[in-house]
Amino acid sequence: RLVSKDGRCNIEFGNVEQSRFVFLIDIWTTILDLRWRYKMTIFISAFLGSWFLFGLLWYVVAYVHKDLPEFNPSINHTPCVENINGLTSAFLFSLETQVTIGYGFRCVTEQCATAIFLLIFQSILGVIINSFMCGAILAKISRSKNRAKTITFSRLCLLIRVANLRKSLLIGSHIYGKLLKTTITPEGETIILDQVNIEFIVDAGNENLFFISPLTIYHIIDKNSPFFHMAAETILQQDFELVVFLDGTVEATSATCQVRTSYIPEEVLWGYRFAPIVSKTKEGKYRVDFQNFSK
Repeated sequence: RLVSKDGRCNIEFGNVEQSRFVFLIDIWTTILDLRWRYKMTIFISAFLGSWFLFGLLWYVVAYVHKDLPEFNPSINHTPCVENINGLTSAFLFSLETQVTIGYGFRCVTEQCATAIFLLIFQSILGVIINSFMCGAILAKISRSKNRAKTITFSRLCLLIRVANLRKSLLIGSHIYGKLLKTTITPEGETIILDQVNIEFIVDAGNENLFFISPLTIYHIIDKNSPFFHMAAETILQQDFELVVFLDGTVEATSATCQVRTSYIPEEVLWGYRFAPIVSKTKEGKYRVDFQNFSK
């Protein structure tokens, strides 16, 4: 298959000469496309790295100003940062500053302008890192492809049943298909993954579907259809893949969403129709029985 049943594309890129620097330019999309384990590794590394880097800077400030205990400062000596006694305490102060914990044990004094500037710079940088990380996690969670997981297709065609498993609607839904097959031109050229448009229609109309209950879509097999010359005895001998797409807008977020699946000749049941799945209860509600969804 080119497209798996759950919509994943079975394709890999080889000998891509494009520089990886291009992916770093669009760092936002690169972060969103990463798997969760890589994303969390980057997040943890970013936080720990910034805490440790600024911890070193705070230690340098204390060292240059001779605030550390090994310099035996006098009783009247005012340090740049109170109670920084070594690298560990400098790291803890960096952590407290960036995440605004503020235990009150360590604090910046008015003695050093360098320390005040470093405090401001770390605070601003910490807000930027937090905003980027929170935005990336929120965008990853709310991506429209996650909404697509609650759209399901039946296992049959060319009557195909599609259902929305959530009560929230997909606005402006549109269903269409592509027939993928290998063709040989009259000149003898072999075209792999030649695409042919397949039009699907619904009784209620193909545009702006009221997708509140499962719909049965169908393709009319006429002389213009690529399935016109196929028969029940020969369809299993064919080599094609029918990819079906459903586009829509998520009602809650207004984000566009596309869900797709594919069918191969072995999945076609010739001469069958779907069993009914919608009934009306005694309470006056409409009930959808998904146990019969693919029957």
